[in-house]
Amino acid sequence: MTLPLWNDRGLSTAQRVEALLAELNLEEKTAQLGSYWKRPTLGDAEGFAPMQSTFEEGRDPFEAAVQGGLGHLTRPYGSAALAPEEGVENLRAMQQAVVAGSPHGIPALVHEECLTGIMAHGATTYPAAIAWGASFDPALIGEMAQRIGADMRGLGAHMGLSPVLDIVRDYRWGRIEETMGEDPYLTGVLATEYVRGLQSSGVIATLKHFAGHAASRAGRNHAPVSIGMRELHDIDLVPFEMAVRHGEVGSVMNSYADLDGTPPAASRWLLTELLREAWGFDGTVVADYWAVSFLQSMHRVVEDDRAAAIAALSAGLDIELPESTAYPHLAAAVTEGELDEQVLDTAVRRILRQKVELGLLDAEFDATTTGEALDLDPAENRDLARRMAEESIILLDNPHGALPLEGGADGGAPGSIALIGPAAVQPRSFLGCYSFTNHVLSRLEDNGTSVHVPTLADALTAEFPHASLTTAAGTGFSDEDTSGIPEAVAAARDAELAVLAVGDLAGLFGAGTSGEGCDVESLQLPGAQHALVEAVLATGTPVVLVLVTGRPYSLGAYAGRARAIVQAFMPGEEGASAIAGVLSGRVNPSGRLPIGIPDGVGGQPGTYLAPVLAWVSEGISNLDPQPLFPFGHGLSYSRFEYSELELSAPQIGADGTVEISATVTNASDRDGKEVVQLYLSDPVASVVRPLKRLVGFTKVGLAAGESTRVSFRLHADRTSFTGRDLQRIVEPGEFRVRLGASSEDRTLEGSFRIDGEVRVIEPGRAVLDTPVTVSPVALRHEDAATVA
Repeated sequence: MTLPLWNDRGLSTAQRVEALLAELNLEEKTAQLGSYWKRPTLGDAEGFAPMQSTFEEGRDPFEAAVQGGLGHLTRPYGSAALAPEEGVENLRAMQQAVVAGSPHGIPALVHEECLTGIMAHGATTYPAAIAWGASFDPALIGEMAQRIGADMRGLGAHMGLSPVLDIVRDYRWGRIEETMGEDPYLTGVLATEYVRGLQSSGVIATLKHFAGHAASRAGRNHAPVSIGMRELHDIDLVPFEMAVRHGEVGSVMNSYADLDGTPPAASRWLLTELLREAWGFDGTVVADYWAVSFLQSMHRVVEDDRAAAIAALSAGLDIELPESTAYPHLAAAVTEGELDEQVLDTAVRRILRQKVELGLLDAEFDATTTGEALDLDPAENRDLARRMAEESIILLDNPHGALPLEGGADGGAPGSIALIGPAAVQPRSFLGCYSFTNHVLSRLEDNGTSVHVPTLADALTAEFPHASLTTAAGTGFSDEDTSGIPEAVAAARDAELAVLAVGDLAGLFGAGTSGEGCDVESLQLPGAQHALVEAVLATGTPVVLVLVTGRPYSLGAYAGRARAIVQAFMPGEEGASAIAGVLSGRVNPSGRLPIGIPDGVGGQPGTYLAPVLAWVSEGISNLDPQPLFPFGHGLSYSRFEYSELELSAPQIGADGTVEISATVTNASDRDGKEVVQLYLSDPVASVVRPLKRLVGFTKVGLAAGESTRVSFRLHADRTSFTGRDLQRIVEPGEFRVRLGASSEDRTLEGSFRIDGEVRVIEPGRAVLDTPVTVSPVALRHEDAATVA
C-alpha cells in the first residue's frame, strides 16, 4: 500500500505540508485551526477560565465536533482527576475519534498547562514561576523544564502553555505568582532557558501573554493597558524578543487586555509585523482561551464571531483555543469573499508543519509514547523540586542573628517551638494557582493534594526532632475570623520560639488570595492574618516570620520586631522541607527578590524600574515609594565582599563592548552562593530613563574563604532604548554601572562613555544579553589566615 505523501518521512517537511494542504477543503482547513475541550461539570463552581459558562450552551458534543478533523485537543490531563493510566487511555480514545473524523486521518496536537509542572493528576508540582525568578538560576530552570517536557511527551502532550513573560507593575495583581517578577532581563534570561529545556524534550513552549498583560489598570485582571509604545518596547517586549530570538520558541499566546484600545488578538502590528517580520518568529500564535470571541463580547471592536474570526486570523492569530467558537465561520468568509484563502492557508501551513515536526503525521503515530509504569512524581523529580525550592527561599531580615537556629546567635535550636499560622497547617499554600491541586482538585470538592505535599509541621518535626512542637493555625487565609488567635497567642507564650507562617492560598477568580482573578485592594496580609501577626509579636516570644505567598505583601509593620523574616514564594511540593532547612541552617539561603517588598500597604503601582519622578521626591510628595526590601535583595549565612572593580575601557564606540569585572570573596567560614548583579544607569538621555536597571547577573557558589573574578561583557546595544521617534537607538554619553548584591547596593560603582553619533538599531537586531564569565582567584596566604 502506497503511503500518502504527507505520511512519507523521506520527504521534507515543506513537501509533506504542501501535499496535505492541497487535499484539504475549506472546512477541513478551518478545522485544523480549531480545538475542543472535554471538561467535567463543576457543579456550582466557577469555570476553569474567564466566562467559561458563557460558552457552555449549544456547543457540539466531542464526537460531532471532530468530524472533519481538529487542530488541538485542550487539556485532556489538566481538567479531570484521572489517574495517569486513565488519562493515557482517555487521550488515546480521543485521538482515535479525531483521526476517524478526519478524512485524511490527521491527529490533533495536544496542549496542556505546565506553569508548575504538567498540570496532570499525580504529576510533580514544582515551585511557582515567581520562585523561579527568586532563584536567579537559569540552568536550574532549564533542567526543570526539560523534565516537565519529558513527562509531557511521555503522556502524548505536544505543547505546553508556559512560560509567562508578563512584567509586574502593580503588586495587587492576582497573577504575580505566574510571573518571574518585575524585571524584563531576569525574566527574559530565565524564560529562554525554560523554552530551551522544554523544547529539548520535544514539546513546544508557549510564551504568554503577548503583550503588556500585567500592566493592567489598578492591578485588575483583564483591565485595559494604557502604557505608551516606548514603555511597551523597553520593558514588556524585551523578554518576548529574547525567548523568540534566543530560545526559538514554537508558540506565542496573545494577551487578553487591550493595548491603548487595540486588543492584541486583532493587532497585525503585534502578531505579524513585529513578532514575525521583525523578530523572525515562525511558529504558531494561539489564542488565550476564548480571546477571539472576546473581540466581540469584551472589547466590542467587531459585531459578531464571524467578524472576530476574520480580524484575528488576518492579524496573525493562527489557532483558536480552547475550542472552536469563532473560527468555524472562516470557511464561509472565504467562500463569500470576505477573507482571502491564502490568509487561511498560511495559518494552516503553520499548524501542519508543527504536526509533521512532532511526528503526528508519521504512519506509526501513537497517541502516547510511554511504555513504562506511569510515575509522574518520581524521586528524581522530587529531588529537583526540593533543590528549586531551596534555591528560591529568601532570607529577608536577620538583624539579631536568630537564624540559623542550629548554632545561631540566640543559642542554637530551641527546646520548644510554637508553629503558628494558616500556612503552617495547609500544604496547598505551597502550590501555585496552576497546580493540579489548586486549579482542579479544589474546584471538584476535593481539598486534598494531587501529590504528597508535607506540611510545615511535618518538616519542622523532622528538622528539629528533639524540640517540642505545638501547632495552631490562628486564622484562615482570607476570612476575618479571629476566634483562633487566643489559642495561637497561648502557644507562642509557652514556647521558646514562635515560627509564624502566613500568606496565600492560590485559587481562581476570587476563590483564593492569589492567582488568576484574585486581585486585591491592599497589600496588607489577607483576612485576619495581620491581626494574628500583631498578636503573636506582642507576646514577647522571639518570632521568625515566614511568608508563603504568591505576591509581595507590606511588611513595614513587622520589620525590626520579628527576629527574622523569611520569604518563600509558593515553593512547591518540597517547599516545607526547604523552609525548615533554611531555618535550621541545613540550607544556606541564596534566593533573591525578583520583586520588591513594600513598606506600606498602598502607594501602588511601583517597581524598581523607576525614573526620577517615580522615586523619592522630597518636598514634592509626602509618599515615599521606596521598598522595604529592594529588588535583588536577599541575605545569606555567609558574608560576601566585593572589591577591585575594573572597566576594560573608559570609552567605547556606539557598536563597542566594555568588560566590567570585580572580585567577589566569601569572607566567612561557611560555603555559600551569591547572586552578583550588574545595574546600568543613564544619567542624561533624550527621553526619560529609569534610574537603574538590571543588565547582567550570575549566581556563583563560593567555598569559605574563596574568591572569584566575575566579568560581564556589556555591548553598547545594552544601553539602547526607544528614542523620541520610537526607533531603538544607542546614544552617546556617560553611563554608570553598579555591581553588587541588590538594586540598591552601591558597594562598587564606575562609569564609561559611549563616543560618536547616535546609532539606530534595526528591529530584531539588538544584542539582548550580557555574557558573564566566572574565574577562580587563588587564595593568598594572608587571606587564608584572615578567614581562619
